Amino acid sequence: MAQLFPKWTNKLPLFIVSGGVLAVVIVTGFFWYYGSPEYTDVGYRPIQPVPYSHKLHAGDLGLDCRYCHVAVERSAVASVPPTQTCLNCHRLIKPDSEKLKPIFKSWETGIPVQWIKVHKIPDYAYFNHSAHIRAGVGCESCHEHVAKMEVVQQMKPLSMSWCLECHRNPASQLRPLDQVTTLGWEPPENQAEIGRQMILERNINPPTDCAGCHR
Repeated sequence: MAQLFPKWTNKLPLFIVSGGVLAVVIVTGFFWYYGSPEYTDVGYRPIQPVPYSHKLHAGDLGLDCRYCHVAVERSAVASVPPTQTCLNCHRLIKPDSEKLKPIFKSWETGIPVQWIKVHKIPDYAYFNHSAHIRAGVGCESCHEHVAKMEVVQQMKPLSMSWCLECHRNPASQLRPLDQVTTLGWEPPENQAEIGRQMILERNINPPTDCAGCHR
């Protein structure tokens, strides 16, 4: 009986299976990267209602982070400064600036400036700023050197795997408590050893189970 199909078609099922596996790998890899916070969130820098420069205020003028983010040491949230905080200086400094009009309008109407949050984690995850500050984790660990940023942008993915990496090995991120808000702080050469000592002294035991962040 004559062959209905050429001989090479015997390998067709293998080609189909191999192609299907390859397609799954490519599609998975595509969404694994392009759908991850490393790609979608890092670099996010929204246009704010007032062009506030961290480089000018925290960098050139040397304002402490806590002057504006007053609750960061005692609250789960860092808090956004109220209009009054801005006017402590700008009643006298450049009160006629066009850029500051939303600040003065906020003061006159009592309606807060609608600042856009830059560093966000999902609503189903819990993060406490004060717990990290008390442990000795520097602001730069999550926010990078904002004093160099004209416009603040997200520099870290803030993903679950990224958080767990620190929770499993916090020694590299710990500082003396009086250096937590210092921008540009350089760890000593023996940071790993010092960090391990800090973990013991401060009884640091970051949770790595689900209930630690998902409550």
